[in-house]
Amino acid sequence: MGIITDIVLPVSLAFIMFSIGLTLTIGDFRRVAAQPRDFLIGAASQILVLPLVAFALVSAWRIEPVLAVGVMIIAAAPGGVTSNLLTLFARGDVALSVSLTAITSLLSVVTVPLIVVAAHQHFVGGPAGELTVAGAVLRIFVIVTVPVLAGLAVRHRLPGFAQRFEPLARRISAVLFVLVMAGAIYAERANITTYFAQAGAITLTLNIAMMAIAFYGAAWLGLLRPQRIAIALECGLQNGTLAIAVAATLFQDTLYAIPAAIYSLMMFGTALAFVFLVTRGRPAAV
Repeated sequence: MGIITDIVLPVSLAFIMFSIGLTLTIGDFRRVAAQPRDFLIGAASQILVLPLVAFALVSAWRIEPVLAVGVMIIAAAPGGVTSNLLTLFARGDVALSVSLTAITSLLSVVTVPLIVVAAHQHFVGGPAGELTVAGAVLRIFVIVTVPVLAGLAVRHRLPGFAQRFEPLARRISAVLFVLVMAGAIYAERANITTYFAQAGAITLTLNIAMMAIAFYGAAWLGLLRPQRIAIALECGLQNGTLAIAVAATLFQDTLYAIPAAIYSLMMFGTALAFVFLVTRGRPAAV
């Protein structure tokens, strides 16, 4: 796995994050100031509530410690760009979805290392080799934050090129995502049935529970239906490529990536079911 974890995964993730940056404009960040309440509720659901729900589940579930850390990794990951597209299909607040994806992706340089290092110390015990919060921050900054900012800069300076290249970048990102996920599963193919039996139910429970908590929690806090839809999908569709890359590059062990790969396989089915449920019987204008 040396060449995969050292070169293929980081390069694939960097390109995917660059493609996210191409979709962003300065207006996406200004929108946060215009909708602070909606954004703060969505960000809190993604950054705080999701890891807390994951921690409660892995603490109560009988699961191998390494797989427990893997579940925490996918819970710590920011939302994926697919959430923006499905929010559009579900007639949710696309602007809010894009803003959440952008900001949580940038914040992941801090939030992911803090959660992952703490999870490893709690479930596995002791330091993970040379893994430290500072070291993890530096690695994630290089493969996540820098490419996003580079894509944002290209979009700002060369908007015509960015808009023309964006569809191709999305297709390339989709292929890279599938290859990364397939690689993680293939590396552990001898034990995948056992790992799926251990991690499949908990990742599915986490996914469904979090979308429900986000949707009804936002309703309880007074958000309108389009905003509730955006936040629920943002919390349900995680950046699986980032989670797999973090697991493989920080720990040099694909076993940590198995929950992220399993979650990524399941989340599209549950998200599509959610889109069907929230649009059933509603006119397109709603």
